[in-house]
This record gives sequence, C-alpha cells and structure tokens, in this order.
Amino acid sequence: MGRCSVRFGAWVVVAVLGAVFPVAPLLAQAPQAEAVTGNRIEKIIAAEQGGNIVLKLTMAQPLAAPPGSFSVASPARIAFDFPDTGNGLGRNSQALNTGDLRSVNVVQVADRTRLVLNLSKIYPYETRLEGRDVYITLATSQLRDVSAAATQSAQFAPPAAVGERHAVRDINFRRGKDGEGRLVVDLSDPNAGIDIRQQGSSLIVDFLKTDVPEQLRRKLDVVDFGTPVSSVVTQAQGGNTRMTVTPRGLWEHNAYQSDNQFVLEVKPVREDPNKLVQGTGKLRFGGEKLSLNFQNIDVRSVLQVIADFTNFNIITSDSVQGNLTLRLKDVPWDQALDIILQARGLDMRKNGNVIWIAPRDELAAREKLDLESKAQIGDLEPLRTESFQINYHKAKSVAEFLKSKDQSVLSKRGSVVPDERSNKLFVNDVASRLEELRRLIAEIDVEVRQVLIEAQIVEATDTFTRNLGVRLGFGGKTGGLLGKTEDGVSVYRNTFGSGTLNSTGYQAGQIITMPNFNESLGVNLPASTINGKQAGAFSLALWNSAATRFIDMEVSALEADGRGKVVSRPRVMTADKVEALIEQGTEVPFQTQGGGTTAPTVSFKKANLALKVKPQITPDGKVMMSIEVNKDQPRYDRPVANGNVPIDTKHVKTEVVVENGGTIVIGGIYTQDVSNNTVKIPVLGDLPVLGYLFRSNERTDNKTELLVFITPRIINEQLGLR
Repeated sequence: MGRCSVRFGAWVVVAVLGAVFPVAPLLAQAPQAEAVTGNRIEKIIAAEQGGNIVLKLTMAQPLAAPPGSFSVASPARIAFDFPDTGNGLGRNSQALNTGDLRSVNVVQVADRTRLVLNLSKIYPYETRLEGRDVYITLATSQLRDVSAAATQSAQFAPPAAVGERHAVRDINFRRGKDGEGRLVVDLSDPNAGIDIRQQGSSLIVDFLKTDVPEQLRRKLDVVDFGTPVSSVVTQAQGGNTRMTVTPRGLWEHNAYQSDNQFVLEVKPVREDPNKLVQGTGKLRFGGEKLSLNFQNIDVRSVLQVIADFTNFNIITSDSVQGNLTLRLKDVPWDQALDIILQARGLDMRKNGNVIWIAPRDELAAREKLDLESKAQIGDLEPLRTESFQINYHKAKSVAEFLKSKDQSVLSKRGSVVPDERSNKLFVNDVASRLEELRRLIAEIDVEVRQVLIEAQIVEATDTFTRNLGVRLGFGGKTGGLLGKTEDGVSVYRNTFGSGTLNSTGYQAGQIITMPNFNESLGVNLPASTINGKQAGAFSLALWNSAATRFIDMEVSALEADGRGKVVSRPRVMTADKVEALIEQGTEVPFQTQGGGTTAPTVSFKKANLALKVKPQITPDGKVMMSIEVNKDQPRYDRPVANGNVPIDTKHVKTEVVVENGGTIVIGGIYTQDVSNNTVKIPVLGDLPVLGYLFRSNERTDNKTELLVFITPRIINEQLGLR
C-alpha cells in the first residue's frame, strides 16, 4: 500500500462477516473494477410492501442464478456474494433506513462483490430474479412481536405443522463447571417451535403448541446453585408453554437443541471497567475485526479512526502526543486499541460509551487525587442514623461482626447498636456506608434452609450350633444285702423297684423302674446346653437273659439355628450448618474399689443410641455432612469386678456428601465366629465308628453384620420434603 496520511486518503480495511471492506478513495478503485469484472451493481432501491421490506438491485446484465448468501444473528446482518461482479454505484455504503433495514455495504474484492444488509434484527428472506433486477424480500411481517414490552426476540426453532401438538416431559436445572445455569427441557418430539426473547431483566422461552403437565407447572427456586439464575417459572400460556427465567447480575445466554432435549445456558459475565467488550469466551478481545496500515501517523488521528469505526466517544488528554507506524491485519478493534496504548505508554478508563485516554502516570495521579478527595469528604460528611430489621440472624451477632477489627463496612466514624428485644440494628454512619450496609444485610439475612437427616442402623445375626454327646454305663444284680421286707423278701443293692424296706412292693429280681443311671456310669460326655436350652436325649438298657447284667446308654444331641435383625432409626432435623444431636439410652453405674479409709465411689456412663450431625447444603443442591453415630448396649449378662456392667460400643464418625434424598452406607462391620470342639477319652475316642461312643462334639458358626445408612432431605416450605 502507498504511503499516505488520514487526511489525504489513508487506507483503513475493515473485516466484517469474513469479507474485506476497503474504505479508500473511490477514484483509485472504480477504474480497476471496470477492468476485471463482466457485470456490476448499478442501482439499489428499498421500499416497504405489505409489511415486508423489498430491496431491488439493478444489474448491468441479468444473472444466471440467485447469489449465494448467509446471515449472522448478532450483529444482525445478511451477506450476498456476486461472482464476476463489480461495484458500479460509485460508493461503498448506502443508507436506506427502511424499517429495520438501516444500510447496505457494497465491497468489491478482485472480481467478486459482497453486498451486506445491516439490520436491527434478523429476518427470514428470499431472493428472486426478474431480468436485470434482483429482488430481496425480508419477511418482517411474519416475525413482528405483538408484545410491546419485548425488547429482544429470536425464533430458536420454527413451528411445526398446523394442528400438531407437543408436550414437555421433564424440566431439570443443573450447574455447569464454569458456574453457568443450565436449564434442560425434555420434549415429546424435536419438532416443537421455540421462541426465546429477553423481556426486561428476564428471559422468556415459549414452546409453541406445547402442553405441560400439572406437576411441572411450578416455580423452581435455584438460588442455592450459585449461578446467575435465581428462579424458573413454568406455566401454561394459551395453547403454549412459557418459561420465565430470572437471572441476576451481568449475564449472557445461549441455547441449543439435541433431538428431544432443549438446553438453555445462562453464563455469568464479570464486568471489567477497563475492558471495552464485555462477555465471556476464551479470547480476551471480542470486537469486530479491522486492518490498519499507517506509517508515521499522529496517534491522535489513529484514535479518531477507531472512534469512527466503533461509535465510541474517545476523549484524549492534551498530553497525548507523538507519531507511530503500525500494520495490523484482521485483529479485533479493542485489541488494536490496546496495542496502540501500550506502544505510547497510555492507558484508558471507560464509562458507558465514553473512553478517556491519557498517559498512565496522569491517570494514576488523577485517581489518587479523587480517592483522597473522597476520603476527605467522608471525614466531613454528616452522619445519619438508620435502623435495620434482622429477620433470620441475631442482631447482636451481626453487630459484633460489624464492630470487629477486620470489618470495613462501617467508616471510622460509624457505630452500631443492637436491640435484642426487637432484633434490630441502629447504625450511625455516612450515607454511602449505610447504602453498602443495606446491600450487605440483604445478602446475609436470608432464611436458613432446614435439613432432615435419618439414620438407619441394621444389626443382623445368624447363629448355628450343633452338639452331640454320649453317656455309657453297665451293672449287675450282685451286691450287698440291704435287708428284708416285712414279707421276708431280700432286698439287694442292685435290685430295682419302688417303695421302702417296709413295703411289700419289692419282688426278688422284679424290674419295676429304670436303674439309677448315675451310679452305673462308665462314660459321661453328654451334649452341653446352649443359652439355657437342654439337649434332647435317647436312652436304652440291655439285659442278659437272667436279668442279672445290664448295659445302659444315653445319646444326647442339640442343634440350634437362629436369625435375628435389629433396626434402629434415629432422625433429627436441623438448620443448614448447625450441629444437631439426638440420643436415647440408659446411664450405667460403675463402682470403683475403695482402699483403706476411702469409700467406694459410683460414676455413670451413657449407653445410648445417638446421632450427631452437622449438615451443609452445597450450591448444587447436595448435602455435605459431618456425622457421628453411636449404638451402645449394656451387657447385664456378663458382669465384671464389683458387679459392674460392661458396655458393647458401636461407633461411626465420618464426613460424606450425599444427593438430596439419596441414601448412602457410611459404615459396616462383619464378624464371623467359627469353632469346632471335641472332648473324648484317649485311644477309645479315636476308634473307627465305636469312637463316637467315647467322645462329645460341638460345632459353632455365628455371623454378625452391622450396617449404618444415612438419608438427608432438604426441607422446602412450599413443597414439603424434596
């Protein structure tokens, strides 16, 4: 490019919609266009017809096919490309101001010309050819907003066929990884028409010809998710479904649809007073692209070029002087401005659409002077007294916070006095600090949410015991003579019968009852008792033919199989971030041994079922808890020294994060006790088969399992437990 200045035709190339728009002296460009193109645009006329905007282009020669086109929603522009066509208008832009069509730009690059329509909002369009004329019709009548309160509208999805109905199946709200609020709507089919518009400080989403079930017609309070969205209201609106999304602060939104799922994202925007273009994204600069090529040009003239391009009001200090040389191609205009400021040691301050540019030292000195002036005004400003009603906190605790050494809400002349009876704060301070205090109290004095925590402690036991024992004895009729009955019958030691020596019931050799088993035992290994349960026994006696010798045997066996389950369910409700405790049980006395003249003392220890928990509701609706669970049981069946009672203790202490309404196992103990005991007579108890007559077996298999479940539920005053 040639070396020139702004005053006498410097080149400024602006890239918009991917095209390169040279804004240069027309006399140097027009002859070249005539030489390299076979067609040209000669005339442009715009008019409103039937509520639509019709743009008529007159060409030098008829076109064989309509020109290719594409549109951009923000900023609202439609571009048409004419191959082998030049610009025969004699200018690069033309103001039309017909409805929402503000102007057109006509830019020729080599043998191609691009026509760009600058609109207030995007509209559907169609193109037709009639001889040398090209008609572009903007269908503005189809998308006119009937609501005068709507400030911004966009049709996300076109409506479906006439008469077709759709339905909303489910509505969910989530928090994204970057802090954005994500509204997810499940539809019955992907053909529902969707309109999105900004109305005041809210977003309105209309699902055309769509029904919503009664249980989904509600207000979602999503403040605790920590996103820009504070609430979502779903309701039926005529034959449509309307969602009103209420964000707060600075935000921006985007929407997309995948099959039957529609997603609306609202992202937070953190405003930087020194940043010219507010918004989020990976790039720091987001302005429209331009190209600059200057050699030894005055810096004030370059700033004027940027002001004309951006429509910003730029004020430069008298100390901004000097020249610079730069060549920038296809860079955002805010980045180009930042490069210019860095090259000359300048800085800027932005207020609305006004940019003030001055040397860094000058700006710093001015800001320091302003701060010092404000500090002096604060020392002289009159004090005011205002009362603040505290609803959900104690006024005394808030006053202590404001009067702490680390606080910066009150000025050095300010004071605060709490009234515990009315729970009010009386603050005496300057007006600016009172305004900050009012905003602070509105943020912290909010209703504390409640959480219901339920613990379920399950103890399951499975016991099995099997015992087998034998008792074996032998004897005979021989023995010493005890005496004779009154009838003269001799009674021996081994003669069995009933009655006394004076009775006549004894007959020599007559068996009336079983023998006295304990006096004739040879093997005594019976089955043991289990929990006081006696073993079953089978006894028999074998005699010789003369009934003078006998062998008697008793087989005892016991098998016990038991299953049990103990369920304890303590539950407690508490406020967010407040510790709660619930317990039930007994206090067991313990006696200490005295010595000498010291008397024994008695102390008590708790044997309780207790639940101690401190919940914290996270921004995404989960519950984080510090939990301590105790289940103690006194063992009166196993006393120890001095008659003291031992205590079986089961204790769990942990921190977990659980979904709202979800259940989690925070602890489990599983024990198994297996034993096999044999008592036998040496040698004889090891004999095959016959060894069972000389031994006793006991087999035990006991299993115990302890599980602790926790279920938190956040209390919603309007909907109950959720």
